[in-house]
Amino acid sequence: MLSGRRFIRLFPRVWVTAAHEMSERDRVSAARLSLPEGAQPSHSTRLRLLGYDDLAELPYHFVIDRDQKIVSDHIRLHRTILMPSTDADGVTPAAAFVQSCETMRLIDLIKIGDWLLHEGHASLDEIGQILVEQSWRPGASQCEIVLPLLDARSRSPKESEVRAILSVVGLPLPDVNVDLVVKGRWLGCVDLLYLTWLYVVEYEGRQHAFDTAQFNGDIGRYGRFRRNDVTYLQVTQEKLARPRALVREVHADLVALGYEGPPPVFGRDYRALFRKIRSRRP
Repeated sequence: MLSGRRFIRLFPRVWVTAAHEMSERDRVSAARLSLPEGAQPSHSTRLRLLGYDDLAELPYHFVIDRDQKIVSDHIRLHRTILMPSTDADGVTPAAAFVQSCETMRLIDLIKIGDWLLHEGHASLDEIGQILVEQSWRPGASQCEIVLPLLDARSRSPKESEVRAILSVVGLPLPDVNVDLVVKGRWLGCVDLLYLTWLYVVEYEGRQHAFDTAQFNGDIGRYGRFRRNDVTYLQVTQEKLARPRALVREVHADLVALGYEGPPPVFGRDYRALFRKIRSRRP
């Protein structure tokens, strides 16, 4: 046992020098060292290792193919009869996504899934293969519901969130991250486009205000929109925090532009976005 002020105990049998500044990857590695051989980072822990940080860091999730009890407030060790596919950092991103479908809300899974596809960490075919060949895995039945809702064209989780909300209320489906061309002139690539009404919905993250190049680019692009009679809505985090109000604003804008279809419906599909998915296992 190491003792003294030079060392800090992280987990059973795992110590670190007090001078070492721990990264999250270091902490996951330390947790792994405290577990039986063969335990692999899984679930949200594996997704965070990829760079998706909009998930709780704790507890650290691992999976192993045998019975093994541990006592730790910061580690959850899942048991499986057959290990998922793995890579150098843990279970594969596709496997981690399927695992996460067991416990996460639908809207969060859409955001994660879009991000995995867009960044090239996983593919629809790879995830689908798990559902076909290992349909017994926890999360597989829920993942069957999520998979058709994913779109690799989405460039950020917040864009995915806006798209998901607007796509389940009965309004027309927007095109995703497409070039907007009006009268032969390219005006820009837009997040969500309702082409029939020349209506654009853009998510504006805070980074847009602090990145000078991004800020100036946005000013020029929105100027081109106005000069070509393109109506646009800038969605901030504050607007996104009130999804019903956001939907109503989009609907009102579309109506003003000539939309004559049905109003939005905040029914079962809308409510399901903000809930965990029930397993369809018998």
